[in-house]
Amino acid sequence: MNRVDRLMAIITHLQSRKYRSAAQLAEHFGISVRTVFRDLKAMQEIGVPIGFEAGQGYFIVGGFFLPPVSLTAEEANALALAEPLVLRFADKETAQHVGTALAKIKMVLGKSQQDKLDEIQSKTLTYIPKTYEHMIPDTNYLSVIQSAIVSKNILQLDYQNMNGEQSSRQVEPIGLTFYSLNWHMIAWCHLRNEYRDFRTSRILSLRPSLMPFRKTDHISMHEYIREIDKTVDQEFI
Repeated sequence: MNRVDRLMAIITHLQSRKYRSAAQLAEHFGISVRTVFRDLKAMQEIGVPIGFEAGQGYFIVGGFFLPPVSLTAEEANALALAEPLVLRFADKETAQHVGTALAKIKMVLGKSQQDKLDEIQSKTLTYIPKTYEHMIPDTNYLSVIQSAIVSKNILQLDYQNMNGEQSSRQVEPIGLTFYSLNWHMIAWCHLRNEYRDFRTSRILSLRPSLMPFRKTDHISMHEYIREIDKTVDQEFI
């Protein structure tokens, strides 16, 4: 990625998040922190209003928008590749959101690019043999879970574990992860008083609430995954 493309990518990245530290930007783009500082200075010099908040990170001041830009062929192909995966492995509501988002993107593309994206989409499909379909159960509630993660509100759910036992719980979701062909909600469970892994296909019902999280020191998803990795490593040592 050349520097101009990287500067545009950093602007887009900052616009899509509330705060990002220099270290996070460096890790995301595979550059040094020193290079991040140079890039941020260059963006300020061309008029991009970048702010900084101690303890939080950098952000782009509200009201600044990039004009619509054309997608490269590779970017359009990446979208076409991602869409069928979302349609196959996400729930219906999320699939609808992806469909409308892609439609909006197409609106700012030129006719030639639209035709190319349509062609790639028509030739990019997912295929699951019937003998394996039972391994990918239907899932629901992904959008509701995402909203609760952002708003930091407790979810009330009825859940059935792998043994068929049902329980009602109040949980504080910290993130979603996809593995073993299933979506999983990682959440602090007030019933068990610990973080638990809930497979979304086993959620019988899910109800959002206006109750804020009661736990104030949640770990990040990265920390949770690192702890799981340690457990797995120990089991195989």
